[in-house]
Amino acid sequence: MATEFHRKILDELKAGLLGIPGLMHVLIGPRQVGKTTLAHSLATAWEGKSHYGVADTPLPPGPAWIAAQWDAARRLDDGVRPPLLILDEVQKVFRWSEVVKSLWDEDRKTGASLRVVILGSSSLLLAEGMTESLAGRFFLHRCRHWSLGECAEAFSWDLDRWLYFGGYPGAARLAGDEQAWRSYVTDALIEAVLSRDVVAMQRVTKPALLRHLFVLAARFPAQVFSYNKMLGQLQDAGNTTTLAHYLRLLETAFLASGLERFSLGQARSRGSSPKLILWNNALVSALGLRSFEQARSDPSWWGRLAENAVGAHLVSGLQGLRYDVGYWRQGNSEVDFVVRAGDSIWAIEVKSGRLDRPLAGLDAFLARFPSARPLIVGTGGIPLASFFSTDPRDLFTVRS
Repeated sequence: MATEFHRKILDELKAGLLGIPGLMHVLIGPRQVGKTTLAHSLATAWEGKSHYGVADTPLPPGPAWIAAQWDAARRLDDGVRPPLLILDEVQKVFRWSEVVKSLWDEDRKTGASLRVVILGSSSLLLAEGMTESLAGRFFLHRCRHWSLGECAEAFSWDLDRWLYFGGYPGAARLAGDEQAWRSYVTDALIEAVLSRDVVAMQRVTKPALLRHLFVLAARFPAQVFSYNKMLGQLQDAGNTTTLAHYLRLLETAFLASGLERFSLGQARSRGSSPKLILWNNALVSALGLRSFEQARSDPSWWGRLAENAVGAHLVSGLQGLRYDVGYWRQGNSEVDFVVRAGDSIWAIEVKSGRLDRPLAGLDAFLARFPSARPLIVGTGGIPLASFFSTDPRDLFTVRS
């Protein structure tokens, strides 16, 4: 069962709380990947007493809510073992970071032993608070979508099932009934994130457009789509600036990214046609019309799912690090993904073994950027299963 599965990030959190007591710990990641389950497991394993509070309510609480949770946790201090405070979805509280900063600094002055863990599912809102008020006071942990290895161990999934059903543990138990699975992903995941983490928490003047943009991205995963073409596909689309802004909002909610074209001198070509990447293949399959068997028997579509999963693995695994992920296209030549860190460049081609195109694009890229290093993922290179089981940070070693 997924609830019994032990994710490595739990050990990282426990080690951080014990080994870095002078900092609060922030756990950030998508909805429905087990952050709350991790928090409860952490509280159970904590040797001292713990207090858990969640701000994910229809009407977000005010700053006084944080102070009340903090005070309740302080009262648990028995003078022997430090108490643990867990604040879930704290970004929903208006001016949350200012309140947390004040309470944290107060504890530092009084020598209080309280340990604090903050959870959130909006990278933008948490990042704004941490940058503005909490600089130097926190250690960041990223709770990512479930990997192929985790789904294989927890649910006995193979590569094909993971490529189609993605990595949401709560939805995995419904995979045997595809209609129920689609409904769960659409209602409990997609709609919840769009309505509660994006539209309700950000300035979105055209919420219908945001939803339509997300559906468009799910229909065309791992494809380069110009903003002008999007304007033609979407109703009341406004302008390209609005679409680019909404794509960034979808990225902060761990839903979709618009990768930009690589150009030498800068990692991304601003304003270029974005390559649409969904952060979890479940988001693609749930909104699509193909069943699992139909998707597997369609070589072109299955190749898109494999390529999207590779892109998601890259953007998720390298998020927050000094890497830029994009793509390259020049005329008829194209490279699926380009990863850059400083002067180091990697050109990545995905070969699913089904209607794969020649490597002419990779050859053209290497002719233009001879110092780049090629990487083939799939047929003729790193097997897909091996790639998805490897942390991207271990694949891309920056030259000294």
